[in-house]
Amino acid sequence: AWQQATAQTPGLLARALDPQAQPLNEEEMARLALGLRTRLQNDAGNVEGWLMLGRTGMVLGNAGTATGAYANAYRLDPKNRDAALGYAEALTRSSDPEDNRRGGELLRRLVSRDH
Repeated sequence: AWQQATAQTPGLLARALDPQAQPLNEEEMARLALGLRTRLQNDAGNVEGWLMLGRTGMVLGNAGTATGAYANAYRLDPKNRDAALGYAEALTRSSDPEDNRRGGELLRRLVSRDH
């Protein structure tokens, strides 16, 4: 299954990024997430890949995937606004109060950095 998901990843990714394309259904999103995760094992420094996996995790309602992916993107590139915002959002949606606190703190830092 993972080999098939990996082979389909480029096509699914292209469709996900194309506003004119038919949106991915939930099964395709899950295959995209599996393919991205598999690719990132060999390319762990790919910030854009981690961001896409984070977004996919959010869409699928998979908090663990989203939080972990955004955490990796943020760790790799702390100045990347998408990584910071995604990570903060994932943390604030967590059921863990400590995650919520950290997410709020990160959002406050982002806002103060803008002013």
